Amino acid sequence: MEPRAVDLGFIFDLDGVLTDTAELHYHSWRRLAEEEGHAFSRQANAALLGRTREDALDLWLGGRACPPEQRADLLRRKNASFLEALAGLGPADLLPGVSELLHEARERGVRLGLASSSRNARRVCDQLGVTSLFGAFADGSSVVNPKPAPDIFLWVAGRLGLHPAHCVVFEDSEAGVRAARAGGFRVVGLGDPARVGGATLLRPDLCGATVGEFLFALDPRAGLR
Repeated sequence: MEPRAVDLGFIFDLDGVLTDTAELHYHSWRRLAEEEGHAFSRQANAALLGRTREDALDLWLGGRACPPEQRADLLRRKNASFLEALAGLGPADLLPGVSELLHEARERGVRLGLASSSRNARRVCDQLGVTSLFGAFADGSSVVNPKPAPDIFLWVAGRLGLHPAHCVVFEDSEAGVRAARAGGFRVVGLGDPARVGGATLLRPDLCGATVGEFLFALDPRAGLR
């Protein structure tokens, strides 16, 4: 017998799961680096994904000393550049399979939550046209401890009224997978297995994904981890 969808929650990361703003982040970090006279590569950008702004800045600085006033200015300029690039984002920028999965989940009574480290998460979701689908919404300002701490996922699960064992987290970053597993969640890892191999279930993306696939594979009562 198929598990009752109403007893389960799906919690989604944003960047790399619902849409791909990694390229926008890359160009905004690179622009900042060029303005400051530093090099910045795609490999360096990959290390920043899934991080809070402050943590990403620390990695971007690479150990260079930076007083608080300068840090604040760098973060302001980077965010302004990102928001400028974000202006053209729309529903067509949802990754393949995302819209279908979200709407099927809503129709079947699955409780939906979003847990993103980005403080621009609500603006991104507004432009994508999906904000109203989520019953709980957390961004980089919702909790003190960022991923890989499990706090943001636990916060969202609490707002959904669900135990972590009754939730499935969708993540594309190593830090996100570690955070979800630490909180007692089942995790669907999207993308490179070398990055998300610690997940409960691996998938290249959400193209063709259905609610039933995750209800069967990740039913809390099946004891799968």
